[in-house]
Amino acid sequence: MKKLTCILAAALCLASCDYLKSLVHEGDLVARAGSHKLYSGEVEAYVPKGLPYEDSLSLARQYIETWATAQLYDDLARKELSKADQDVSKELDDYRRALLKYRYEQSYINQRLDTLISDDQIGAWYDAHQEQLRLTQPIVKARFVVMHRNSPKYATVKKEISVDDEDGMVATDSLLIMSTIRNTSFGGRWIEASVLASELGMEVPEMFRAERGGYVEKVDDEGNASLAYIFEKVEEGKVGPQEYYRDRIKDIILSARKQQLLDSLEQELLDDARRQDNYVIY
Repeated sequence: MKKLTCILAAALCLASCDYLKSLVHEGDLVARAGSHKLYSGEVEAYVPKGLPYEDSLSLARQYIETWATAQLYDDLARKELSKADQDVSKELDDYRRALLKYRYEQSYINQRLDTLISDDQIGAWYDAHQEQLRLTQPIVKARFVVMHRNSPKYATVKKEISVDDEDGMVATDSLLIMSTIRNTSFGGRWIEASVLASELGMEVPEMFRAERGGYVEKVDDEGNASLAYIFEKVEEGKVGPQEYYRDRIKDIILSARKQQLLDSLEQELLDDARRQDNYVIY
């Protein structure tokens, strides 16, 4: 009787284990790598819903191969490496501390960082670091259009893209929208000359050699003209205008402020620990 009871208990235990496994797996088996198994639920969680079939299939395959590679590497390392080499507890502990330190620092900075940067502060940094601001390539301010060379509006567009005053810009923009295949003023920003040259299908030296009175024109075999007007340019080796460096300077100032906060945090941490007799050098 006792033996029968044990057999029934074991059977019930096995049935319960299988049921629990089915809940954990959440789907059909889709891949195996060594003794490791991958189920459809995990793959489906990785692939965003609403994608086209081919994209979903590609992502699923990518996930499965990445998963399989990770499992096979893990098995190989466990087989080939010594127990000492497999012991990564110190590295994991170091990583945990570094991650917690990083997260606390980010929280500390987010609560205290002054993100307001005035024009005067930008100007002061610009004036104090001229030698660091020499251009490694020429920059330009320009407008660029693509339109058919035989268009009756071509001459008018060519004239109007050289307009650089606010009153005339609205009329110019309307004309360009109606008459061109594509047009851009690059947001009125300074850009690297290579960006404009790429739009024209030229190299930078070729573009500047082709410039006539600010205009650069290139017509393709189908009669479509790529036309640019260069308002201003600054040559390589010169100090670029403050406007060109504005965002970069803001990032540098913010980065310096962050570092100052972190330096002060570290010093305060040590000072507080000393005062509380929580940090002693023997």
